[in-house]
Amino acid sequence: MTNAAQRHRVVVIGGGVMGTSIAFHLAEAGAREAPLLERGELGAGATAEAAGGVRAQFSDEVNIRLGARSLSAFERFSDRPGRELDLHQVGYLFLYTDDDTLPEARAAVELQNRLGVPTRWLSGQEAASLAPPVCCDDVLGASFHPRDGFTSPDGVVQGYAAGARGLGATVLTGVEVTGIIVEGSEICAVDTSVGRVRTEAVVCAAGAWSAQVGASARVDLPVSPLRRQILVTEPLPERLAPLYPANLPMTIDAASTFYLHREGPGVLLGMSYAAEQPGFHETYSEEWLSELTAVLERRCPSLLDVGVAHRWAGLYEDTPDHNALIGEAGSVSRFLYATGFSGHGF
Repeated sequence: MTNAAQRHRVVVIGGGVMGTSIAFHLAEAGAREAPLLERGELGAGATAEAAGGVRAQFSDEVNIRLGARSLSAFERFSDRPGRELDLHQVGYLFLYTDDDTLPEARAAVELQNRLGVPTRWLSGQEAASLAPPVCCDDVLGASFHPRDGFTSPDGVVQGYAAGARGLGATVLTGVEVTGIIVEGSEICAVDTSVGRVRTEAVVCAAGAWSAQVGASARVDLPVSPLRRQILVTEPLPERLAPLYPANLPMTIDAASTFYLHREGPGVLLGMSYAAEQPGFHETYSEEWLSELTAVLERRCPSLLDVGVAHRWAGLYEDTPDHNALIGEAGSVSRFLYATGFSGHGF
């Protein structure tokens, strides 16, 4: 543990992709006295359970710019922070089957183009050629950006953590933050499971647990956990493998939220579950399977005969408008936060 008597300029709470990225960028900027505290292992929260998608295809300017900057960072990851990354830029392919959603989807593509993201609008037939195993006969239009794709969340976390340590930062695991000490309107310390750390600033990157961290500093962070579940199939049989090439795009059915991409010898797939209720439900449940099966029957029936090799549950960190909270509290001095990414972080 860091010397509790020492005053740190800032403490970072949370060792997922956001927290480790923040620790690296702080260290790179010269703020090396900024320990990162993670109660478990690095990336063991929501990051570890993510599908790994990375994209610049969003419908608002802020998310488009953030996504584009992230893609550029991942493309240069071997140089900064200096770790090889298993980045698959196979593109994101969004499929639209509802007339009412087409104007908004096309407007998003136009906005992306204006902001320098070369997303293309495709016909249903063109979409089918990019995603051979996906039934596109009812697709009215699709959007595709070839630099989107997926990567290993753990690789990003470990890369940023190693980069931060290499610059002299302290990254601590197994250290739980139990409270934030505020005197008047100023942060003066962070209490942890191994002692008190004096600091004048905190960055909350605690993901789905951010509301509790904020509350300890009298800051309202409207972040709630929502379970999402993922399956990975067994290796594809020889008869199906040609339908699922290695460069198969990350394909999303906008109407149902069903998505899939290649994952090693199999296929990773998931979707939201309409009946899911907010809460820290972190164990896998079979309740969503009837909805998933119904979508598979319509959209990708060839996977119905392929067994499941892995399954798991993870947490989205949702906000009321499904956009991230990034900023600084006005009520308490030097409480900063980057949280609530609602599935847009990874």
